[in-house]
Amino acid sequence: MQPFKPVILEAVGVPDGHTIASYRSRGGYAPLEATLAGKQPLDVIEMVKASGLRGRGGAGFPTGLKWTFLPKDHPGPIYLCVNADESEPGTFNNRILMEDDPHQVIEGIILSSYATRATTAYIYLRYEYPQSWHRLQGAIDEAYAAGYLGKNIRGTNFSLDIYLHRGAAAYICGEETGLIESLEGKRAWPRIKPPFPAIEGLFRKPTVVNNIETMACVAQIARRAASMQLSRSSAPISISCPSTMT
Repeated sequence: MQPFKPVILEAVGVPDGHTIASYRSRGGYAPLEATLAGKQPLDVIEMVKASGLRGRGGAGFPTGLKWTFLPKDHPGPIYLCVNADESEPGTFNNRILMEDDPHQVIEGIILSSYATRATTAYIYLRYEYPQSWHRLQGAIDEAYAAGYLGKNIRGTNFSLDIYLHRGAAAYICGEETGLIESLEGKRAWPRIKPPFPAIEGLFRKPTVVNNIETMACVAQIARRAASMQLSRSSAPISISCPSTMT
């Protein structure tokens, strides 16, 4: 039996694994460049749907299917909110992703934003994670400097800004509409649904809310899509399951 090889945890213990130079040396951002050069947003959605990826926040809803709930004719803006609040007592597995391999998360966010036509993404971060804050902000700054964020990314018509928002240690902000209320500067009180965030979310605009581990999985799926045949039967085993082993 071959030794277990981590997927989304591949950078754990790698010296300077949080830097863009290290991430690129492991193949990082190459899938994003290939996507922007030759794929449409719908292609990314179909890729994620075919992978069988389910949300890592606990509910396990199919990620690609969730993205299709956004109105196709909406003029925008569309928002992506990334849940990194992780306030369940004793839970801190997402912290490793943000501190040891933040660019993996950033690439996943960019790919997800491209797929959903979002032009602004917010990372809602747990207050008690100061090191995660510094690592994520450093990665965002490096991504801007490298041309992976901002206006007309890599010479395309796609533009994206990512903002890091530090929460106030409120457990209820793990609920997607409570998180949205908090981002708007209100008391984090969950909304009555419907309408769901895909129709009326942040600032009453269409919004996708995904867990931060889901974003890391999207980056890995894109990296493997060019070299393997994704299928509903194989993808959850070859891509999804190993990523949960922390």
